[in-house]
Amino acid sequence: MKLKSHHIYLFTLKNGKKKLGHGDNPEHALKILSYRLTPEEMAEITTDPPEIIRQPDLQKHVKDLG
Repeated sequence: MKLKSHHIYLFTLKNGKKKLGHGDNPEHALKILSYRLTPEEMAEITTDPPEIIRQPDLQKHVKDLG
């Protein structure tokens, strides 16, 4: 059985901060985020394309998370 690889995405919020999500693609990552965020929090995510980051680089982006 081959496992699908998940990617880590940084979605931009309206306040300039970033929200971390993971999934097969950006749409999947947003769906997963919708399970743990309120509708108000989801509305803060912009429609800008997310940045794909590698797990080893995650610590570089912690300061940007909101």
